[in-house]
Amino acid sequence: MSANFFSLKGKNVLITGASSGIGKATAIACAASGAHIIVTGRNKVRLNETLSMLGGEGHIAIVAELCEQEDINRLVDAIPELDGAFLCAGVSDTTPVKYINSEAIQRVLSINLEAPMLLTQRMLFKKKIKKGASLVYMSSMGVEQVAPGLGIYAASKSGLNAFMRAVATEQASRKVRVNAIMAGMVRTELIYSLSQLSEDDIKRDEAKYPLGYGKPEDVANAVIYLLSEASRWMTGMTLKLDGGASLTL
Repeated sequence: MSANFFSLKGKNVLITGASSGIGKATAIACAASGAHIIVTGRNKVRLNETLSMLGGEGHIAIVAELCEQEDINRLVDAIPELDGAFLCAGVSDTTPVKYINSEAIQRVLSINLEAPMLLTQRMLFKKKIKKGASLVYMSSMGVEQVAPGLGIYAASKSGLNAFMRAVATEQASRKVRVNAIMAGMVRTELIYSLSQLSEDDIKRDEAKYPLGYGKPEDVANAVIYLLSEASRWMTGMTLKLDGGASLTL
């Protein structure tokens, strides 16, 4: 029987933003693929709900506010050496440019850009990333398809893509792979809680996607690929995952 290069069996994987949406779905999928999962998020109740849904053994949940350096330090001290990490925690924003202020900028950049940068730094400094490990960052197609009101959000994800490439360059000598997923619209709670679109507007927008909107599980499957040995020759890349929308927009 040939080896299953897509398996995560026995790998220690950290997933941030795991209390809901894409992070939650990815934690469930990675556990099903055999990984030992460390889930982290701000909401204890929802994070423990995710933990209860993970198959297999050896999973742990650590509540942390990733905008706080003290919490980052505590999280990193508590985790084992990692074979992989999916840095998924993030927020959206729909502030038009003429209404942007420092508070809005800081709110978005602190979680979408500063937090993953500082978390990555701490994990590397504390030697929690194994040689040959894989880091995956949650980016967005909004970097290239900037809609009105997404200026701050797009800027944060553009910065994240640039940071990802810097980490990939610096960690290549240790065979650590570093990539990002640029996702299009995925049906999560975020669409309805932050979007200014009505359900009819969402349906019209979804019609622009040849394969329709994605599901959290679609992103989870891409993360598994990037965390697994199947992607051993891929680093510094942004994987576009948008149901074909970039073909038509």
